[in-house]
Amino acid sequence: MEIVVCVKQVPDTTEVKIDSVTNTLIRQGVPSIVNPFDKHALEAALQLKEKHGGKVTVVTMGPSQAKDALKECVAIGADEAILVSDRAFGGADTLATSYTLACAIKKLGKVDMIICGKQAIDGDTAQVGPEMAEHLDMAQVTCVSKIEVEGNQVKVEREHEEGYEVVETQIPVLLTVIKSINEPRFPTIKGTMKANKKEIPTWTADDMEVDPGQLGLKGSPTQVRRIFTPPQRVQGEIIKSDTAREAAAILAGKLLTAKIV
Repeated sequence: MEIVVCVKQVPDTTEVKIDSVTNTLIRQGVPSIVNPFDKHALEAALQLKEKHGGKVTVVTMGPSQAKDALKECVAIGADEAILVSDRAFGGADTLATSYTLACAIKKLGKVDMIICGKQAIDGDTAQVGPEMAEHLDMAQVTCVSKIEVEGNQVKVEREHEEGYEVVETQIPVLLTVIKSINEPRFPTIKGTMKANKKEIPTWTADDMEVDPGQLGLKGSPTQVRRIFTPPQRVQGEIIKSDTAREAAAILAGKLLTAKIV
């Protein structure tokens, strides 16, 4: 099987800060990680490769430092990795991002399956995977928690608000996976050595067949008008008392005064 996994390097959400002037994320000095959902996508791909054979290629769109995320994926077990990077891609929303990634996947040639994490933790839109499937005119199933492949038939279990449902489709297909699908493996020493030696190619707009009008800001119909950090909540009060009964009485009095009860 020829499997492509799309990953994203994201800022660690515990360290996210917002520039109040530009309304953009401050990335300088903020540690970056591989999007957690995408690690589950990679693990799903590796398990399919181990069972059915084939190759796993990891693709990401981002600046040059995104190669670190790709090297981590190679260390975990991916066979190949490709960075899609160009100033023309800057400022892309989900539609322009999905178009660019779809063009990169077309350049790869025959692909049996594309696996993505359900969403990225920095944007939380869950749009890029399904939009890629539309660009590629490919079947798609989202929120997948189990994958079974037999020949060209693909049977998956997907999670929704009221439980689970089983969906059958055929290769080629794009799947987005949730965290309960598996437990991602860690990089091995051998894999890390392989990743450190591996040359990761960078594809620019000139390397792919693209419509410049669908790239970056030009190809982005949505724009962020404002982004901000929510104000910190007022800290609660710790009631100090010699006995639990007395503390409960004080608490009840405060709730009555505040007309909460």
